[in-house]
Amino acid sequence: MELAHKMPNRVKGLMMVISGAALWGLSGTAAQVLFQEKHITAEWLVVVRMMISGIGLLIVSAWKGLKPQSIWADKKHRIHLLVFGIVGMLGVQYTYFASIAAGNAATATLLQYLAPVYIVLYTMLKEQTKPSKEVWLAVLLALLGTFLLITNGSIAGLKVSLVSIVWGILSGIALAFYTLSSAWLLKKWHSMVVVGWGMLIGGASMTFIAFPSTVSTIVWGIDTWLLILFVVFFGTLLAFWLFVESIRHLSPTESSLLSSVEPLSAVLASIVFLNVSFGIFQAIGGICIIITVFILSVKKKKSVSFNDSYNV
Repeated sequence: MELAHKMPNRVKGLMMVISGAALWGLSGTAAQVLFQEKHITAEWLVVVRMMISGIGLLIVSAWKGLKPQSIWADKKHRIHLLVFGIVGMLGVQYTYFASIAAGNAATATLLQYLAPVYIVLYTMLKEQTKPSKEVWLAVLLALLGTFLLITNGSIAGLKVSLVSIVWGILSGIALAFYTLSSAWLLKKWHSMVVVGWGMLIGGASMTFIAFPSTVSTIVWGIDTWLLILFVVFFGTLLAFWLFVESIRHLSPTESSLLSSVEPLSAVLASIVFLNVSFGIFQAIGGICIIITVFILSVKKKKSVSFNDSYNV
């Protein structure tokens, strides 16, 4: 306690954002085990994760005096929040887990990290601006990184299943929409309130498609429960809290850049714990995608940030 009290705020922020991002990445690996060994479906885990995490975030926000119920007072806010929860939050959560279920956490996380590229391209088309040299470099690195990631440098065949690739790309697109759609709400409301309601709304809407109690093929055991608890509490609630708190001690841009620890932790965990094969060219591809995030994050420093609600 005394050591934490004496710790400089900047060091606290660095430790928080790195820990939070690492937990996000590890939760993807835990989800992969649940899908491939415990026969849990992506739909089931999405519902459980979003419902519990959403309720938890709203309880914490109420405890902190943020009055989460107040967001429903305005009609525009209600409509925007519903769209954000059902299309944005549910979209990014489901596509990400579906990509993991069809492939592996490392590839799914890296493909999701293409979201900043989509955001920048969308912004340029909307504002009819010409891409800068930095943007061209980022796009080329993203394309090269994606190619190497899914082929390992050989055009003879894919090293990752096509289904996983499609879901991963859709996850990046969904994250881009999720980020852009949340920007307006985040200007008026605390991120904990917005994300909490978004998760609860998205999880509730998913129950109409795959109600959790209908799953009877799950291999239950202590390890199954521990993995589920890790995904929900450590990989979602704690990770999100650490990330949000880090912004109190760091700039949003620094927090966004350091959140790139997430794909690195997902890759390392997949290799170490799941024996996922990751070729040298796939590793280079992953590095290219992470460099892309760095380039675009620095470029976005003085514009609307896309990190307050990133990857929850």
